[in-house]
This record gives sequence, C-alpha cells and structure tokens, in this order.
Amino acid sequence: MTQQNPDFESVEYHLVYSELINAARRRGTVTYQELAHVVGLPLEGNYMGKRIGELLGTVSENEVRHNRPMLSAIAVTTGGRPGGGFFTWARQLNLLQSEHKTDEDAFWEQQKKQIYATWQQRFYKG
Repeated sequence: MTQQNPDFESVEYHLVYSELINAARRRGTVTYQELAHVVGLPLEGNYMGKRIGELLGTVSENEVRHNRPMLSAIAVTTGGRPGGGFFTWARQLNLLQSEHKTDEDAFWEQQKKQIYATWQQRFYKG
C-alpha cells in the first residue's frame, strides 16, 4: 500500500484544487500568485514557489491516479506558461519523456484540451 501524501488532506490542497477546477470550467488558467493569495502565502519568493509547486505536484499525482489529465497544467507563471516543475512532474509520472521545448509545449496544449473537456462535462447525481 502506498503512503498517502499529507498535502492531500490539507486545507491548502483543497483550496488550490477548487481554484483549478473553477479555472478549468471557465476554460481559463490561474497564476501561481493567484493560488498563493487563495491559500495565504506570500505572493513571491522561494517559499511561495516551493509550496505551490508541492501542492500542484500532489494535485497532479491525484488526477493521474484517477485517470484524468494533470490539472496543474492550467496553473501558470505571470508569463502564461507553466514553470519547469510541471514538466518535471509529467516526466516523473511517465507522461512526458522528451526534454525538448516543442514537445513540452505540445504536451502542455494536449493536457489543457483534455482538462477543459473533462471539467466541461456535467456530473449529475444518479
């Protein structure tokens, strides 16, 4: 049995997850700074980047475990693209093998399309 990541039970995790789902339903993105604001972290600096990266990594692991795309693909820098940690997680999860920017960009675009399709679905109760 694998040990569950403690972030999965944290309030921070659920706040970040909720923001990502809301952005996905709007077919949009959310910046790392916006996520930091939601969970009460400083809006810049190494600690913010590290903590948001950890939370997004946990989100990615959980989504892939449930056969969904990496929801963290829609979390971006102020430049509009995910940070390097996103692609590192994709490689660790065996979803991306290449380190070429063109392959990373294609993977990112594919993940975004899958995310938007997944979260546009209506989830009705039985």
